[in-house]
Amino acid sequence: MKIHHLNCGTMRPLGTSDGLVCHVLLLETDTGLALVDSGLGLRDAADPGARFGPSRFFVRPRFDESEAAVRQIERLGFDPRDVRDIVLTHFDADHTGGIADFPWARIHLTADEAKAARHPRGFVEKGRYLPTQRDHDPHFVEHTPGHGESWRGFTAAKELTEITPGLVLIALPGHTRGHAAFAVHTGNRWILHAGDAFYHHGQIDRTVNAPRALTAMERLTAHNRAEVRANHERLAELWAEPSPDLVLVNAHDPALLRRAQQLDATDDTTEPSTR
Repeated sequence: MKIHHLNCGTMRPLGTSDGLVCHVLLLETDTGLALVDSGLGLRDAADPGARFGPSRFFVRPRFDESEAAVRQIERLGFDPRDVRDIVLTHFDADHTGGIADFPWARIHLTADEAKAARHPRGFVEKGRYLPTQRDHDPHFVEHTPGHGESWRGFTAAKELTEITPGLVLIALPGHTRGHAAFAVHTGNRWILHAGDAFYHHGQIDRTVNAPRALTAMERLTAHNRAEVRANHERLAELWAEPSPDLVLVNAHDPALLRRAQQLDATDDTTEPSTR
């Protein structure tokens, strides 16, 4: 399965010198195209207040139409109508803005996240789940990962074979009520997209400190801080394991996006050299 690593939304929060990205995966499957997250879309650029809400003043998205997934797919020579499925790590605006550009696509998410998006509870959920993200009536496909399957120590996993073999949804709540990660098998390695389970590589590789602005935002927006901390620990363990067939990325770290793009560019000529 061929994967394209796209930045579908540049953001410039104060206190983050490198800024943030919206790391989206475009998957070429045997039956069409699929996306892991959708980043920001065309409607976000046209009406940022209604689509993104007050948090735009903190994360400061660029709202560049050329970064929208639909535009990048066109530039790659694909027909956007071939995007049949979009799998979401969670329903925050910077992950769902682009789904309105693919109104025919099935939107896959955990049942817990779908419930939270439709019926938000409390101040944080009511601020993050904006009705405008669903006003085009998306076709939700809800998943409940059980404990019958596991993936590399994550006990609540489900392979989404109805989309393509080798695409695994992993329940990873904490950032939101129904947050998930997705593992994608490319043939010679796995890509694990951890969504917002962590914001900065320093939180799991422990080489540098994450910017305080990001850690503060993570605490303020977390559905369950204890689960967020537990996710950091598990992902740090996974990062430290000698697994050359695994690449760990997240939604917003530009360094991890660049690393994945470099691996993708050399995939046909070199063996994988990192996790």
